[in-house]
Amino acid sequence: MPLTTCARALRRTDSHVEGVLSRDLGHPPDLIWRHLTEPHLLPLWLAEGQVEPQRGGAARLDFGQSGAVIDSLVTEAIPGQALDYSWSAPGEPLRPLRWRLREIGRGETRLLLSVSVPLGEDAARALAGWDAHLEMLATTLEGVPMKFPFEHFQSVRAALASQL
Repeated sequence: MPLTTCARALRRTDSHVEGVLSRDLGHPPDLIWRHLTEPHLLPLWLAEGQVEPQRGGAARLDFGQSGAVIDSLVTEAIPGQALDYSWSAPGEPLRPLRWRLREIGRGETRLLLSVSVPLGEDAARALAGWDAHLEMLATTLEGVPMKFPFEHFQSVRAALASQL
């Protein structure tokens, strides 16, 4: 089921750079939702932690050696459809993440991830990091988890930097 396609769209506002990452995945929305929210599946493609899939729930992820920690609240949760939280820690600027799942065919899902990065931060790096994690999600869904794809990250970062 290698339906993994990728698209990236960028938009600049007065305060943020917003990127939308898209993947078409050969799996149903409920399976992808579980990978976005279940603590035992998160480390396979993202990080150790938890995302409580209800408004006001905790979104805590520890990316380990990178030093990045997410410690925020879920602001939207519609099982199998929508999940929002900020990829920031207390005292940091808000960096909203908006996950959207839409069934596009029998057992196929379009995953859209909107990532907002405050102006002045390295948006290319942030978006490339999320793009790499989506690659990890795609392979994990196929039963073949992978380590962080650093070469993919570097390639995407360079492409995005040239656009920004």
